[in-house]
Amino acid sequence: MKLEDLKKIREQASKDMELRQKQARVKIVVGMGTSGIAAGARDVLKALLDEIAARNLTDVMVTQTGEKGLASHEPMIEVHEEGKDVVIYGNIDADKARKIIAEHIVNHNPVSEYVIEVK
Repeated sequence: MKLEDLKKIREQASKDMELRQKQARVKIVVGMGTSGIAAGARDVLKALLDEIAARNLTDVMVTQTGEKGLASHEPMIEVHEEGKDVVIYGNIDADKARKIIAEHIVNHNPVSEYVIEVK
């Protein structure tokens, strides 16, 4: 690996960490427990971060959590918006994650076909 490649990886990792740590209008929580990871949560997390970065959504934060007790619905993500109900999506893959960013986060229309709970 070249030094230039390592610098690019470091820059991307810094951007990803920035997206995970800042104050934001929207917080997306990805279930990264054992069953979530086994079901593909890493790909979902990467797709979310990539889509947020591609759309330059500077007011969206992504974090991780452990098991939620609903292994049959993994990978799961929660969307937290101030003043609104928390929307929990289940059985998410990378394509569904990108659609959630486009529809729910950008256009403010939750993707009802993926919702497993609203609280």
